[in-house]
Amino acid sequence: MEIQHTDLSIEVYKRLKAMILAKEFEPGEKLKQEQIATMLGVSRMPLHKAFQMLENEMLVENLPRRGFYVTKIDNSKLIDAFECREALEGVAVRRATRNISKEELNFLKSLFKPFIGKAKIDTKKYIEADQAFHDFILKISGNQILQKFEVVRNITSQSYRGGLIRKPLETLPEHLNIIDAIEKGDATLAEKLMREHSVKTQNLLKEKL
Repeated sequence: MEIQHTDLSIEVYKRLKAMILAKEFEPGEKLKQEQIATMLGVSRMPLHKAFQMLENEMLVENLPRRGFYVTKIDNSKLIDAFECREALEGVAVRRATRNISKEELNFLKSLFKPFIGKAKIDTKKYIEADQAFHDFILKISGNQILQKFEVVRNITSQSYRGGLIRKPLETLPEHLNIIDAIEKGDATLAEKLMREHSVKTQNLLKEKL
């Protein structure tokens, strides 16, 4: 399906970003400009601009004399991303606890309700709930700057490509405890639990280095 839009580079960027995060392009895969331009029905100029935008978000990398490639996310980059996420989500959940509405709280609860008490958890569905949880905390924080940290979100989103870093039976209680602290209006505890949630993942990644 060809793209029709006045600012083609923005639309191409959005399309390619979605494809990369959906793993339609593999990590390390070369992005063949002519082939992609034909597929999207655009010229090389908006495509090149889109690549530069994706490079700024660390989704692609430009290798000298070789072209653009989908960025490979290694454990070192993931640790850096989760360190940033620890701080950003700590601030976000503290603010979210103060601002959250009853409807928003019910939405957070609904994300993990299907997994409570289950001996076996559907990993794919749990990944979707996990991502939705963290994205929603940023959204309802009310902090417009936090919501702009696309690089951190992109890298941590790509971490799900290889499956979960920690098992649902380990992280589910952590998510539920964070939601419980939010419901009680304890912003300090919610921030503490969110940071610990990230640190445990960082520690596991460090063991794998």
